[in-house]
Order: sequence, then structure tokens, then C-alpha cells
Amino acid sequence: MTALEQFYSEDPSWHEKIGDIHALLERVKISEEQSGDLLRLRTLNRILTIHASTAIEGNRLSLAQVTDVINGKPVLGPLKDIKEVQNAWHAYDELAGYEPWAVGDLLKAHAHLTDTLIGESGRFRTVGVAVVCDDGAVMHRGSPAEEVPALVERLLRWGKTAEAHPLIKSSAVHFMLEYIHPFRDGNGRIGRLWQTLILSRWNPLFAWMPVETLVHDNQALYYKALQDSHSGSLDCRPFIRFMLDAIGNSLYKYIDIATETAADVPVNVGVNVGVNEKILDFLKREPGLSANELATLLNKTTRTLERHLKALREQGRLKRVGSDKAGHWEIMERPR
Repeated sequence: MTALEQFYSEDPSWHEKIGDIHALLERVKISEEQSGDLLRLRTLNRILTIHASTAIEGNRLSLAQVTDVINGKPVLGPLKDIKEVQNAWHAYDELAGYEPWAVGDLLKAHAHLTDTLIGESGRFRTVGVAVVCDDGAVMHRGSPAEEVPALVERLLRWGKTAEAHPLIKSSAVHFMLEYIHPFRDGNGRIGRLWQTLILSRWNPLFAWMPVETLVHDNQALYYKALQDSHSGSLDCRPFIRFMLDAIGNSLYKYIDIATETAADVPVNVGVNVGVNEKILDFLKREPGLSANELATLLNKTTRTLERHLKALREQGRLKRVGSDKAGHWEIMERPR
């Protein structure tokens, strides 16, 4: 990384994507005004973010369990997973207090994310690390440990002074944190948190955008974009393209959730998740059930059930086989 200005090449398609995101942000403002309960809307999205960001790293708690942990309720689950959620909630709750271009604040945020979970919490690693595939093959080796402090300092200095659009800059910083891999553990979580932080300084709405949820739903593509960006020469153009799409889709999702909040979505996100699980349980037993029949069984409106079915399909958990009248539902494995 001798020239930070050269670690990505421009893509003409970015300009259109950035324009679309600007337009969507205006729609988000309107949807927030119409939601009826802004605090509940933002809390719901923050919970979705915490669940997604920890799940990407292998946390096994369900969204309902994550909600209970955040609400201080007892949860039966691995203590490490519970602590990860508590730490992530704390780190995101401190978002407004971090300075995105200060190395000390990056270390402080890492300490919040990994408190009591690793030996070098809040400190740059002192050993070499590698990202290893399930088959044991090394996908990526982090920068030499002795170079990490200087590389991170240079990266954040570049971020502070570069004239790139915040959407591009935040994605590039996210990628380079993964590439340098400055910590023994928690690099993915700190990279996603730091992109959210940079974007929130550009537009405060991003503090509440469920970008991590879209990354989680497209996890295989996320890792492919990371890998494509350093296969051969270093160029994070594929990763920036992926993140621009994820950011745009997160805005659409936020608008959808705001619309549901203004309608008849339950106050507790755990209840909302419970409806999804009940739908899947019914469809496992009777795949031919229609939205109307499910609505009757669950004492919901057909419109509400259709929204849940749409969400389950977008998450890759449910698939429609055949026509609306003669077809059936197929339960899918959750994407990993």
C-alpha cells in the first residue's frame, strides 16, 4: 500500500448509483415523517443492524434473542454470543462520540466491540493473521503486524483529506480495514461500524440504516467482492460497487420498514420475528397454504402476511414454486 490514492480505480457506473442514493435519502426523510413513531423505527433498524453484523461473524442468536438481550431480558444461548451482542449495542450506541479519522477512537470502538472476548481488545494485533476458508486454504493474509499502526494511521489520514464522495470513501476505508486486518479478531465488525460512522458524518440518517442487514442477506457476494478486490493487484473497485448496491438497497428496506411502522407492524421486533417463524412452521407442515389462509391462522390481515412473505423471500428463507393458485412454498436454508 505504497500509494493510498491508487488502491481503487474509478467506475463510471458509480455516479448513477450515487445519484440514486441521494434521491432515496429524500424519500427516507419523508418516510420517517410519516412513520408515526421515529424512535421505534430507528430502534428497530439498530437491532436489525446488530443482529446482522454479529451473525455475519458466526453469532448464533436469532433476531428475537438479540432483541431480548438488548432489552435486558434473560436469554438461553452461548455466553460469548450474548456478550457480542451487548458489546455491539454499546459500540453503536457510542457512534456519535467517535471521530472517524482518529486512530484512538478506532481502538476505543474496537475495545467496545470485543470487550472481554479477546486478549488484545482495543489494541492492534502483535501477531500475523490469515483469513482461512472452510477447506483450510488461505484466502488472505493481513499486513505484517509491525506495519499495522502506520498503515491504519495513513489510511485514516487519507480518509480525512481525500476528496472522494463519502459513499466511495467509506466503502474504500471499510475494504482497507479488512485488507490490513489490524486486529486479532473483530475486523469485520469494526470495518462495517466504521463505514456506518463515516456515512453518518455525511448524513445523520445513516446512523440508523440497516446496511449490515443487506450485507448479511448477501454474505456470499460480500466475501466475493472482498476477494475480487485483492486477487492479483489491489483494487477495491468490486467491493465499492457491492457496497453502493447494498447501501441503496438498505435505503429501500428502511423505507419499507417505515411504511410498516406507520401501518400495523408490532411494537416489539421480537413479535414481528415470531410471526415469520410461525409462518415457516405452518408452511413446513402445509406448503400449499395461501396468504389468505395464513392470515386467518395467525389472526393477521392478508396485507400484513404478504409483507412477511415478501421479507422471507428477500432473506432467501422462502421460495415460491409454481403459480400463485396451484403452486406451493419451499423452505430454504438460511444463507451463510
